[in-house]
Amino acid sequence: MTDGSVSVVRESSPPVTAADVQHAVALALSALRAAADADWHVPAGTLDWDCWEVAEHMSDDLFAYAAQLGPRHPALASPVPFRCEPRRPGGPAVAISADRDAGPVGLLQVFEATGAVLAAMVAVAAPDPLADQQPFGVDDPDCFAAAVGVAEVLVHTRDVCLGLGLAWEPPAALCRRVLSRLFPLAPADTDPWLTLLWATGRGELPGQPAVTSWRWHTGTG
Repeated sequence: MTDGSVSVVRESSPPVTAADVQHAVALALSALRAAADADWHVPAGTLDWDCWEVAEHMSDDLFAYAAQLGPRHPALASPVPFRCEPRRPGGPAVAISADRDAGPVGLLQVFEATGAVLAAMVAVAAPDPLADQQPFGVDDPDCFAAAVGVAEVLVHTRDVCLGLGLAWEPPAALCRRVLSRLFPLAPADTDPWLTLLWATGRGELPGQPAVTSWRWHTGTG
């Protein structure tokens, strides 16, 4: 995170794990399946993408993070070079997409499947300080993959829920662990979910400047 970062260092918390990935995906599915019959080609919150595109983007991210944990000798300067391209000008660039003829039910199956792939890869990945690859950095690539996967699910499910008129608020403890791993300088004494939204440029936080540019914190130091 570049703009809006603060000097409050949060205490360490348990790592984000494969079980957390499974939990986040299950919660998102429970919320999103309530709109399986809705029109998913409406804007997702304040994003320029529609709800279908955001859901595909989530699936693509989960797949991509899992893939980075696969090679035993990963490239050090770039991710695994899957070809990614948008389906329309201005749309998200993805390597994984859902068959539109399968409708939202099929789209959510793709999301569930890619979440399972990431959880499985995190569960079997051996901690390896040599796994110095983008976007993971040099430390605990398995924990980082889990944390960033969970974060993508939490914030993008909120984007889709806004577009579909659904309620969405993930567990505070899960948000707190994600913040500890990915945004260690974020305030530690504020509501974890609102803080995660603020840290990803999706909301205001009392007493804090607006975040207009941010990034994952890839190291543990």
